[in-house]
Amino acid sequence: MNIIVLGTLLVLLVFSAIFSGMSLGLYSLDKTDLERKAELGNKRASRVLRVRKRGNLLLVSILLGNVAVNSAISIILGNVSSGVVAGATATGLIVVFGEIIPQATCARYALAVGSRMAWFIELTMFIFYPIAKPIAWSLDKALGKEMKTVWSKRELEHIISMHEEHPHSVIDRDEERIILGALRFSDKTANEVMTSVHSLFALPAHEVVGDKVIKKIRAQGYTRVPIYQGNINNVVGLLLVKDLVGIDDGVRLDEVMRTDRIVRIAPSRKLDVVLNLMIYKHAHMAILTEEDGVLVGIVTLEDIIEEILGREIQDEHDEVSA
Repeated sequence: MNIIVLGTLLVLLVFSAIFSGMSLGLYSLDKTDLERKAELGNKRASRVLRVRKRGNLLLVSILLGNVAVNSAISIILGNVSSGVVAGATATGLIVVFGEIIPQATCARYALAVGSRMAWFIELTMFIFYPIAKPIAWSLDKALGKEMKTVWSKRELEHIISMHEEHPHSVIDRDEERIILGALRFSDKTANEVMTSVHSLFALPAHEVVGDKVIKKIRAQGYTRVPIYQGNINNVVGLLLVKDLVGIDDGVRLDEVMRTDRIVRIAPSRKLDVVLNLMIYKHAHMAILTEEDGVLVGIVTLEDIIEEILGREIQDEHDEVSA
C-alpha cells in the first residue's frame, strides 16, 4: 500500500468520522433548546442552529456524505487487497474510527464540536443539495415538520428540582421553592388557602368607632376587616384600619368602610384567577361565597403570595419563635 493510498484512506476516515459524529451529535441537540440559547446570545448555539434548523435536508446530506465516504474506503481497500481482507479491514476501520469514537465524542461534546464543524456541514449540504433536497422535501411532506419541544408543568418542576440538586447549578433552594410555587399555585383553588368563616374576624356595620371597637381590632392585629350587615353572610364592605385615624368616636363603621374593593368569588376559583381579579380591582381581599350566598371564608393577597413563596409571611403581630 503506497503513501498516496494510505493518505487517501486517512482523509476518507476523517470524513467518515465527521459525518458519523455529526449525524448523532447534531440530532442529540434539541432545536428548541438551541433557539433559546441563541436568543440569549450563545454564539456556539447560533452557529449550530444554522444547520440544525434545516431538518431533513441536514440529515439526508450527512447520510449521503457518510455513505459515499464509506463506500470509497471499501473500494480502495478492495483494490489493494483480497475481498475478505478488504471487507474485514474496511469494517474494522469504519466501525472503530468512523463510528464508535466520533459518535461517543460528539454525543458528549455535541455543541462544541458542532459549532466548529458547522461550516463543513453547510458545505456538504451545498454539494449534495441537488440530490438531498428532493429526498428531504419528500420526508417533510410525509412526516411533517419537526415539532418544537414543549414541557408539561410536571416536567418543568422535575427539571427545576434536578437543576437545583446539581453541584454546579446557579439555582439555590429559595429560588427553586419560589419557581415551583409559581408553577403550582394556579392549580390550587381559593378554598384550599382561605381563612374559614369560623375563624374569620369581622364586625357588624352598626358598630360605632370607639375604644371597644379599637381594642377588638388591635387584639386581632389585622389591617383590613370585613364589615357585614345583619349576619355574617352579608358582607357589605371592607374596613381599612388606617381609615380610622382621625375619625371621631360615635361614627358608624358603615360610614367609614369601603365598598369599591370587594371581590366576590366562588370557592372553586383557581388562585391565578383570584390574583388577577385582585390586581384588576386593586383589592387585597376576596370574599368566598357559595351560589346561595353563604359565606365560606376569605382569601387575602398575602395568602396567595405565601403559596407562591412556599413560606408563611410573618405579620407584625405574629409571634416569631427564636
